[in-house]
Amino acid sequence: MIARIDHLNIVVSDLEQSIAFFRLLGFDEGLGAALDPAFLARLTGIAGADGRFVTMRHPGSKVTIELLKFVADAGTDPQLGRADRIGLRHLAFAVNDIDATVAKLRAAGVEFLSPIQTWEKTGKRLVYLYGPDGILLELAEYPQRHGT
Repeated sequence: MIARIDHLNIVVSDLEQSIAFFRLLGFDEGLGAALDPAFLARLTGIAGADGRFVTMRHPGSKVTIELLKFVADAGTDPQLGRADRIGLRHLAFAVNDIDATVAKLRAAGVEFLSPIQTWEKTGKRLVYLYGPDGILLELAEYPQRHGT
Protein backbone atom coordinates (compact mmCIF):
# COMPACT_ATOMS: atom_id res chain seq x y z
CA MET A 1 0.00 0.00 0.00
CA ILE A 2 0.96 3.65 -0.22
CA ALA A 3 3.43 4.76 2.45
CA ARG A 4 3.06 8.53 1.85
CA ILE A 5 2.58 11.22 -0.76
CA ASP A 6 6.07 11.69 -2.15
CA HIS A 7 6.04 14.63 -4.56
CA LEU A 8 3.95 16.78 -6.87
CA ASN A 9 5.22 17.43 -10.38
CA ILE A 10 4.58 20.75 -12.10
CA VAL A 11 5.66 21.28 -15.70
CA VAL A 12 6.73 24.90 -16.16
CA SER A 13 7.78 27.14 -19.03
CA ASP A 14 10.52 29.00 -17.09
CA LEU A 15 12.38 26.93 -14.52
CA GLU A 16 14.32 29.79 -12.91
CA GLN A 17 11.22 31.97 -12.58
CA SER A 18 9.32 29.06 -10.99
CA ILE A 19 12.17 28.34 -8.55
CA ALA A 20 12.13 32.02 -7.53
CA PHE A 21 8.35 31.91 -6.99
CA PHE A 22 8.49 28.89 -4.69
CA ARG A 23 11.40 30.45 -2.80
CA LEU A 24 9.04 33.35 -2.01
CA LEU A 25 6.83 30.78 -0.29
CA GLY A 26 9.72 29.47 1.83
CA PHE A 27 10.82 26.51 -0.30
CA ASP A 28 14.47 25.56 -0.71
CA GLU A 29 15.99 24.10 -3.85
CA GLY A 30 16.85 20.40 -3.63
CA LEU A 31 17.99 17.87 -6.19
CA GLY A 32 18.15 19.05 -9.77
CA ALA A 33 19.33 17.32 -12.93
CA ALA A 34 18.99 17.08 -16.67
CA LEU A 35 16.39 14.61 -17.91
CA ASP A 36 17.52 11.38 -19.55
CA PRO A 37 15.52 11.29 -22.82
CA ALA A 38 15.90 7.51 -23.27
CA PHE A 39 14.75 6.77 -19.72
CA LEU A 40 11.86 9.23 -20.01
CA ALA A 41 10.74 7.62 -23.30
CA ARG A 42 10.68 4.19 -21.62
CA LEU A 43 8.82 5.56 -18.61
CA THR A 44 6.23 7.82 -20.28
CA GLY A 45 6.17 6.89 -23.95
CA ILE A 46 7.19 10.45 -24.90
CA ALA A 47 9.95 10.03 -27.46
CA GLY A 48 12.71 12.64 -27.59
CA ALA A 49 11.64 14.50 -24.46
CA ASP A 50 14.50 16.49 -23.02
CA GLY A 51 14.76 19.04 -20.26
CA ARG A 52 15.67 19.64 -16.65
CA PHE A 53 14.01 19.28 -13.25
CA VAL A 54 14.54 20.75 -9.79
CA THR A 55 12.92 19.65 -6.55
CA MET A 56 11.70 22.24 -4.08
CA ARG A 57 11.46 21.32 -0.40
CA HIS A 58 9.62 23.11 2.37
CA PRO A 59 10.81 22.63 5.97
CA GLY A 60 7.20 22.14 7.11
CA SER A 61 6.45 19.18 4.80
CA LYS A 62 7.89 15.91 3.60
CA VAL A 63 6.17 16.35 0.22
CA THR A 64 8.41 17.92 -2.42
CA ILE A 65 7.42 19.88 -5.49
CA GLU A 66 9.22 18.76 -8.62
CA LEU A 67 9.49 21.54 -11.19
CA LEU A 68 10.07 20.22 -14.68
CA LYS A 69 11.00 22.19 -17.80
CA PHE A 70 10.93 20.41 -21.14
CA VAL A 71 13.06 21.80 -23.99
CA ALA A 72 10.03 21.34 -26.27
CA ASP A 73 6.67 21.09 -24.54
CA ALA A 74 3.07 20.67 -25.65
CA GLY A 75 2.18 24.22 -24.66
CA THR A 76 0.02 25.66 -21.94
CA ASP A 77 -3.69 24.99 -21.59
CA PRO A 78 -5.23 28.49 -21.54
CA GLN A 79 -7.90 27.26 -19.11
CA LEU A 80 -5.45 25.58 -16.71
CA GLY A 81 -6.09 27.98 -13.83
CA ARG A 82 -9.89 27.73 -13.86
CA ALA A 83 -11.27 26.17 -10.69
CA ASP A 84 -14.01 24.29 -12.57
CA ARG A 85 -11.76 22.21 -14.87
CA ILE A 86 -11.83 18.43 -14.44
CA GLY A 87 -8.63 16.99 -13.02
CA LEU A 88 -6.11 18.15 -10.46
CA ARG A 89 -7.15 21.75 -9.78
CA HIS A 90 -5.04 23.40 -7.16
CA LEU A 91 -2.35 23.01 -4.57
CA ALA A 92 -3.08 24.46 -1.13
CA PHE A 93 -0.57 25.76 1.40
CA ALA A 94 -1.39 26.34 5.06
CA VAL A 95 0.13 29.62 6.28
CA ASN A 96 0.53 31.14 9.73
CA ASP A 97 -0.18 34.74 8.69
CA ILE A 98 -2.18 35.04 5.50
CA ASP A 99 -2.15 38.84 5.51
CA ALA A 100 1.65 39.00 5.63
CA THR A 101 2.01 36.22 3.05
CA VAL A 102 -0.39 37.91 0.63
CA ALA A 103 1.35 41.27 1.09
CA LYS A 104 4.76 39.71 0.37
CA LEU A 105 3.52 37.94 -2.75
CA ARG A 106 1.54 40.94 -3.99
CA ALA A 107 4.70 43.10 -3.64
CA ALA A 108 6.44 40.54 -5.88
CA GLY A 109 3.73 40.96 -8.54
CA VAL A 110 1.68 37.83 -7.82
CA GLU A 111 -1.93 37.94 -9.07
CA PHE A 112 -4.78 36.95 -6.73
CA LEU A 113 -8.30 35.98 -7.78
CA SER A 114 -9.97 37.91 -4.95
CA PRO A 115 -9.32 39.52 -1.59
CA ILE A 116 -8.87 37.12 1.34
CA GLN A 117 -12.16 35.35 2.10
CA THR A 118 -13.38 33.70 5.33
CA TRP A 119 -15.26 30.40 5.21
CA GLU A 120 -18.09 30.85 7.70
CA LYS A 121 -18.32 27.17 8.69
CA THR A 122 -14.79 27.00 10.12
CA GLY A 123 -13.37 30.52 10.21
CA LYS A 124 -10.65 29.45 7.79
CA ARG A 125 -9.27 32.42 5.85
CA LEU A 126 -8.24 31.66 2.30
CA VAL A 127 -7.37 33.12 -1.05
CA TYR A 128 -6.60 31.72 -4.51
CA LEU A 129 -3.70 32.93 -6.59
CA TYR A 130 -1.89 32.09 -9.77
CA GLY A 131 1.56 30.59 -9.57
CA PRO A 132 3.96 29.96 -12.43
CA ASP A 133 2.25 29.39 -15.79
CA GLY A 134 -1.21 30.06 -14.34
CA ILE A 135 -1.16 27.16 -11.86
CA LEU A 136 -3.97 27.61 -9.37
CA LEU A 137 -2.80 27.76 -5.74
CA GLU A 138 -4.55 28.35 -2.42
CA LEU A 139 -3.26 29.96 0.75
CA ALA A 140 -5.18 29.00 3.88
CA GLU A 141 -4.91 30.27 7.44
CA TYR A 142 -6.73 28.10 9.94
CA PRO A 143 -8.17 29.65 13.09
CA GLN A 144 -6.30 28.97 16.31
CA ARG A 145 -8.24 26.66 18.59
CA HIS A 146 -7.94 26.83 22.35
CA GLY A 147 -5.46 24.22 23.53
CA THR A 148 -3.72 23.85 20.15
